[in-house]
Amino acid sequence: MVRRVRDVVWDVGEIVVMCRDLGGSLRHRRPSWPDFLSQMHFVGVKSQTVVLTTGAATGMVLCAQTFFQFHKVKMDTATGAVVSVGMCSELGPVLAALMLTARVGAAMAAELGTMKVTEQIDALRTLATHPVDYLVVPRVLATVLAAPLLSIEAVFVGIVGSYQVGVRFLGIDGAYYLANMRRYTDPPDVVIGLIKAVVFGAIISVVSCHKGLTCRQGAEGVGRATTEAVVMASISILVVNFFLTLLLNRVLNPT
Repeated sequence: MVRRVRDVVWDVGEIVVMCRDLGGSLRHRRPSWPDFLSQMHFVGVKSQTVVLTTGAATGMVLCAQTFFQFHKVKMDTATGAVVSVGMCSELGPVLAALMLTARVGAAMAAELGTMKVTEQIDALRTLATHPVDYLVVPRVLATVLAAPLLSIEAVFVGIVGSYQVGVRFLGIDGAYYLANMRRYTDPPDVVIGLIKAVVFGAIISVVSCHKGLTCRQGAEGVGRATTEAVVMASISILVVNFFLTLLLNRVLNPT
């Protein structure tokens, strides 16, 4: 137990140091645009299929479950409002981030871990190139920018999917469905979701890059680093989401 706590504290300290180096690099160096665009394509474009599928499936099942419960108390038309608010502020950014963790975070940790065990990281240092400048900055920037865009896509297809299920299959009046959705979905709900997506993107990229750069030697070390990156980033997202929900709702929705 003591060793596990010590390892967690050590990891947090290393992440803080890497974030300090990352901040210094962003202040004093211009990121490499080819590397940044390559990472944007990998993180954003290639992740659309899994994120859109997740968003659509979540919106449809949330609509169905909400309708089944609300139908008992004759509140069928309020289904759209629950789906819209839930997707915008909670399910959209969280599930999109978890999908990004599984796909992008694992790939980043494995790629950097392979570079670590094959001594490519050491080769960069011998060429007077800091690994954070060359490897971490493009990945962090790309993930932070792509995460809110993917979250928006997940929310959009989730709401569209819920509308199709609610109106076409469950018999909810379409006009009331949309009217209640517009009435009870406030701009702060959208802003909360976007802020969460940016924070989650930073968590995914920073944790994954840290695990890759601190990978132990051998193929087993790469596999362990990849697993630890996915688990640590996923747990961090779920824990941070709780505190962000409390904080942002108090700030943006004080009433």
